[in-house]
Amino acid sequence: MSDPVPFKSDPLTPPIEARDVTALLGAMRDGDAAAGERVLQLVYRELRDRASACFRNVRNDHTLQPTALVHEAYLRISSGDIAWKDRSHFLAVAAKAMRFVLADHARRRRSAKRGGGGDDAWERVTLCNIGSDGGDRIIDALDLEEALTELGEVNERLARIVELRFFAGLTVEEVAELLDLAPRTIELDWRTARAWLRNRLHERGE
Repeated sequence: MSDPVPFKSDPLTPPIEARDVTALLGAMRDGDAAAGERVLQLVYRELRDRASACFRNVRNDHTLQPTALVHEAYLRISSGDIAWKDRSHFLAVAAKAMRFVLADHARRRRSAKRGGGGDDAWERVTLCNIGSDGGDRIIDALDLEEALTELGEVNERLARIVELRFFAGLTVEEVAELLDLAPRTIELDWRTARAWLRNRLHERGE
């Protein structure tokens, strides 16, 4: 059985028709601005649910709200010339954009704190299913980014899988299809990656 998806989606959110998103992404790639707006409408709730999960169980006065995270990430990816393939590809690119937006914001917050500005709280996120007991773990967003960067230097595929599972919320099967690997391989890599992150974050004192 696959490990739990590291995001808990809203059960009331209607399923997104992947074929509709794929068709719209093709139109968006061809310069149809209206198609881009429609894509955002279709996937916005899904992306926002995943962004909200990043901050689950974290104090509610963090300065980067889920809506802002999604919008800034969308602006980054919509302004580029990307040959969109399908919904999973879109969510994967959105995941990378959300990762970088979150990391950039955390760096600015940490810099302000060290410069005497801001408060005592740096940006923190909830990393699901990563605790020693298999539960959630609240960590500093920049520590997560630095750990993921280190993991990528050790094993790029493992870091990619964490990115797809944590930020995009893709299932094991979706990640397997996207990376053209067997689901069993993704399951084993996902467990290996979580164990590596758990140990690395422990070394950092998180």
